[in-house]
Amino acid sequence: MTPILQHLVEITGHRDQDRLEVSVVSAMRHLVNIRRVRKLELVNTAEGRLIRPVLLLDAGQPVITDRRSPALNDLEPFSNFPELDQAIEQRLNSAERREDGSYTLWLPVRLQDKVVSVLELCNDVPYNPQALDVVYGIAEVYRNYQSLLDYSERDALTGLLNRKTFDEQFSRYSQLEVQSRGTEMPANATEPEQHWLGVVDIDHFKQVNDRFGHLYGDEVLILVTNLLRTSFRTHDRIFRFGGEEFVVLLRSVTLEDAHRIFNRFRTNIEQHVFPQVGRVTVTVGFTSTAGGSSVEVLGHSDQALYYGKENGRNQVQHYETLVASGKLESSNLANNDVELF
Repeated sequence: MTPILQHLVEITGHRDQDRLEVSVVSAMRHLVNIRRVRKLELVNTAEGRLIRPVLLLDAGQPVITDRRSPALNDLEPFSNFPELDQAIEQRLNSAERREDGSYTLWLPVRLQDKVVSVLELCNDVPYNPQALDVVYGIAEVYRNYQSLLDYSERDALTGLLNRKTFDEQFSRYSQLEVQSRGTEMPANATEPEQHWLGVVDIDHFKQVNDRFGHLYGDEVLILVTNLLRTSFRTHDRIFRFGGEEFVVLLRSVTLEDAHRIFNRFRTNIEQHVFPQVGRVTVTVGFTSTAGGSSVEVLGHSDQALYYGKENGRNQVQHYETLVASGKLESSNLANNDVELF
């Protein structure tokens, strides 16, 4: 089997986004010379379109998946990419920039006729025609396969991961948590980092639909989705469970930081002006993912959420804190003990 065919078999053998990207980068790295590869995620905000970069290859070496996620504030203005902007506007499949000692090639990735991300390839010199053919071919395979994955795994309205992908993602987070146990805490750390699951519910969403209609309700869902994407990191996972409920898997932060991150998202929603609708708020319940099944962890977050709903809404509640303070009773939920949403 030729090297190209071997790489194509590997690329199309994954159903996981991270592994798919690693396979694509690996194929390009072995078949053509590339110095750096980034995945650029397009994020729409009230201030305009922003770029969230995710480093995949640096100095010719793949970047370890666990360490390639950018900081929360590591967003770049779309105005830094005029060539890419023009290519997207003209519906082109590539854009390039040539500077002294640097060559950049951008390959937009579309989902349902909308650009959702871009592969950015950087090299010291432009590619020759043969190398470009290889790059374009691999990129086209990636685009097509990515579209198939997104069609089956993402919510049609928001583009977020859908409910049926949750169990697999939760299982992966649980494995990472088991692997991280026993590792030493950094010298300056005051508490351990954990993974967290948060359930987000839009307050009084039925009133939005009843008063303004489902079109404005859908717009609220899309705008909340945009704020979710800008409030969390690339390696956090965000799901739409249906209706106005969302689930966030927040990875490797302390309890204090988890409170801060969820509250920052809540504040971002509260301060955002929703067209026609005006003010919208959310309530969040969250818990540690350690030591429980997906049903148990979801159930605990759900209990914290409904405590917040019953005590004023527009707040973030932590399950373990509520139990420790006596405001909730600890529960060990089996599969048939909880009705989710």
